[in-house]
Amino acid sequence: MTYWAINAVFLGLVAVTAGAALLLRWARTRSTRASSTRGDLAPVARAVGLSTAVLLVMTAVFDNVMIGVGLVGYDESRISGAFVGIAPLEDFAYAVAALVLLPSVWTLLGSRRETEAAKAARASRRAGSGSGPGTSAADVEEAR
Repeated sequence: MTYWAINAVFLGLVAVTAGAALLLRWARTRSTRASSTRGDLAPVARAVGLSTAVLLVMTAVFDNVMIGVGLVGYDESRISGAFVGIAPLEDFAYAVAALVLLPSVWTLLGSRRETEAAKAARASRRAGSGSGPGTSAADVEEAR
């Protein structure tokens, strides 16, 4: 089995996770279309570009150091033959996987801001429903 075959398994799982995160994000955006959840994508694009550049440069530097000092070795028959310095190109798949997987998991788990917004929405619904059982002012305040 080549290193690219191993990478394909992990990158496939990352792709499935990213797809689920995109669907969730799309559903959230669609359900709250009236609010301004989209915003300007330019700052996001800059952040993604900068993060990608920094991580790939750091991967190149540290992989070359680790391989150069003999900490890590590769079976020559299982690598593609493409290198960045002395690091095989396959090594960069892990950095790319991290760049995609971490924000995807963050999206799937939900942010604290979204959780607090959901609590506030529930509290306002309870407050607006009158003085039925369990909707006292203390209950509304506790939900916040």
